[in-house]
Amino acid sequence: MFAVLQTFRLAVGSLLLHKLRSGLAVVGVLIGITAVIWLVAFGEGVSYQAQEQIKELGAKNIIVRSVKPSQNSSQSGSSFFLQYGVLRADFDRIMSNIETIEQAVPVRVVQREVRNGEHKIEARVVGSTAAYFDQNHLIGYRGRFVSDEDDEAVNNVCVLAANTARELFPLDNPIGNTIQIDNDFYVVVGETASRDPSAAIGGSLDSVDYNSDVYIPLQTLRRRIGDMVFTSRSGSREGEIVELTQITLSVSDFEQVEETADIIRTLLDKFHPNEDVKVVVPKELLQQAKLFQIMFNVLLVLIASISLLVGGIGIMNIMLATVTERTREIGIRRALGATRMSIIYQFLVEAVVLTGVGGLLGVAFGFLCKPVVIRGRVIVLDWIPDEVLAEIPPTIMKLEPRIAPWSIIVSVVIAILVGVCFGLGPAIRAALMDPIEALRHE
Repeated sequence: MFAVLQTFRLAVGSLLLHKLRSGLAVVGVLIGITAVIWLVAFGEGVSYQAQEQIKELGAKNIIVRSVKPSQNSSQSGSSFFLQYGVLRADFDRIMSNIETIEQAVPVRVVQREVRNGEHKIEARVVGSTAAYFDQNHLIGYRGRFVSDEDDEAVNNVCVLAANTARELFPLDNPIGNTIQIDNDFYVVVGETASRDPSAAIGGSLDSVDYNSDVYIPLQTLRRRIGDMVFTSRSGSREGEIVELTQITLSVSDFEQVEETADIIRTLLDKFHPNEDVKVVVPKELLQQAKLFQIMFNVLLVLIASISLLVGGIGIMNIMLATVTERTREIGIRRALGATRMSIIYQFLVEAVVLTGVGGLLGVAFGFLCKPVVIRGRVIVLDWIPDEVLAEIPPTIMKLEPRIAPWSIIVSVVIAILVGVCFGLGPAIRAALMDPIEALRHE
């Protein structure tokens, strides 16, 4: 232990003889370590925000959809009316048998012509409950959304989406006015704000344009429009009977998604032998986000490691210069009986001390990432004009770096390896010197 402490003391003393040179080497390692921690923190922050947004899109949802059977299916038969899809009894079975479900939103969607006097539009008439509003991230523009009381009372009320309201009431406020769907009239109680259509992602989410919808209570749609839908194609007419277009189920814990979906499939299979119901789990969205996070972090670590490599090259240059300057000292130590391993050990300790100090300082600066970014953002935003500030997405404004513990461990390990690898060459060179030649060195 005394020998180790003595070697460490000698290493620190040798480095302090050239404070500026040693300090620059430490700064090189410090910058590399800080870059690794900061870049990974930004990557974690971006990835976390992306995953949260993907969760809001429905990564914890299970969607039970009605699927029209193929023409060869026995269910299509020769009957004029084709009956298929999710049943109200299915909804009751799911809710009464599965405890992990936190929220369930049944939906029935039909295409209808909607009128207001001379103004008319082909719209999606969506029958659902009050929970549909929050689940699909709709934003109210004026009035209110359909309520559970409207559903229970089978009220003839509706909520118009942005484009629907604009087409039917180009000059008037639609709230309190009436629209006509088929032979029934509905009082407009609300209007939703315009929103971007949702994108179709894999086999999980369909593209939906929410701006051309008319929302009515689910029981009102059942009573006024019914389950039968007539369609005309090429001069022929076809009838369908569909009770529910889909049920969107939400679980509280992401880990429960797959298990709950399997239970739902088991419940439905016996009642839908013709596969007219499909259970969809959008969990692939979050899996893709996690894969993106891993790839992004690997890329950032590789980029930041370049800084450490540059710092390592600086350390090697310093150690080579040190070996040249201390050639006579090495010769004296070898003449007094020092082994080659002790010479290697001495110079290796000096290199590790440089990288170790730089690594610890880099970790300390790494922890300043979040407060520096938050404070810096406040200062920068004060200088940005309001019209420019309005164009910045809210997600950018809320972005915060998240320091990953593994990045600190990886950074310190890399710093030590840099010290060992780049210090080993000069140390071996010093140990291989001929003592007699070293003593002659001026």
